[in-house]
Amino acid sequence: MGAFGLVEPESAGQRFENGGGGAREVAALQFRVVLHAHVGQRGDLAAAQPRHPAPAAGGQSRLLGGDPGSPRGEELADLCLVVQGTLVATDGVPEEELWPGLLAVSDVMGTGWWAAEAAEVGPGSIAVVVGDGAVGLCAVIAAKERGAERIIAMSRHEPRQKLARAFGATDIVTERGEEGVARIRELTGGIGADSVLECVGTAQAMGQALHSARPGGNVGFVGVPHEVAVDGQELFFSHVGLRGGPAPVRRYLPDLIDRVLTGAIDPGRVFDLTLPLSEVAEGYRAMDERRAVKTLLKP
Repeated sequence: MGAFGLVEPESAGQRFENGGGGAREVAALQFRVVLHAHVGQRGDLAAAQPRHPAPAAGGQSRLLGGDPGSPRGEELADLCLVVQGTLVATDGVPEEELWPGLLAVSDVMGTGWWAAEAAEVGPGSIAVVVGDGAVGLCAVIAAKERGAERIIAMSRHEPRQKLARAFGATDIVTERGEEGVARIRELTGGIGADSVLECVGTAQAMGQALHSARPGGNVGFVGVPHEVAVDGQELFFSHVGLRGGPAPVRRYLPDLIDRVLTGAIDPGRVFDLTLPLSEVAEGYRAMDERRAVKTLLKP
């Protein structure tokens, strides 16, 4: 979940820590993108591992019942306190038409980008995206931005298929389970994909992702696992790499914001239903019933 807005005049002059350990002063009426769902992420920790960002699991464990009296609990509490001030300010106030895109990068776009990075999508690669929700659709954008030559989106819903193609998907696969894996194999000459981005979290989606990757390929999983069990022996002999977890969105925000502001990407298109804040329950129902990809709430 992300949020954005204008810094009120009375907040002018306040300072906040950025991910690199420095500080900036917030000007009055400065636009800000605020990240407040991907807890426990610190830019300085991520910077210590330039190849792959530090995971967010620590801070989330603290919120979900870590012992605040233990040394580990105190450390996690510090991480959570840092997150409360995690924001990225833009230069000036962007055009309102860009606001949905800026909101998307604080959550689903950042998560889709992490799926692509974890799966090691690179120039000329073949990528498969499992899931056609907001994260999956943003993962298509990420795969294209990272240079994938072919992007196969797995979707059964025509409106989402169209959006996936608009975002850069070259192929659509509607089959699921073993049939879906067989179709991926068919499209890739019997080899499998270089990178598979799992954006659902179900057992079927994870199995489909692992079996769709070629030997030596990689699976990036960002769907929160539900009753997912991985066969260690099967994974061992498949030579498929598996990496994922909560997305380090804060690390990506400066780059993704710039891509939105320059028009390189338009992830705000995943918001296909706009409702007043008072109808938040209906917004969730629409997404749950797949009547909407993502709901945008306005005051």
